[in-house]
Amino acid sequence: MSSSAVTRLQGVYYLLTGLFPFVHFGAFEALTGRKRDRWLVRTVGLLAAVIGLALVRRPSQGGELADLSAGAFAVADLLAVRAGQLPTYLADAAVEGAFVAARRLAS
Repeated sequence: MSSSAVTRLQGVYYLLTGLFPFVHFGAFEALTGRKRDRWLVRTVGLLAAVIGLALVRRPSQGGELADLSAGAFAVADLLAVRAGQLPTYLADAAVEGAFVAARRLAS
């Protein structure tokens, strides 16, 4: 798989996960745990979706954005688990690391 293909796949992942709280907030909470501030969840979701759209549209130019975003989301995932959120966030952190590793292997 090429680096651009990995970046595009990461973009699709961000689009889907970013829009998830808009599609069905109850299912989102069932998977990730109860949330106090829906507006904040949706704000982060929109930001993830926008990053995802940029990665899908220009995957050959999005490697740096993809890697930095993956790092930021992985750190946020680990902090969420440390703060008591469900371990679902550990799975997302692993996915983020896999995207970075796959892009490195493809380069």
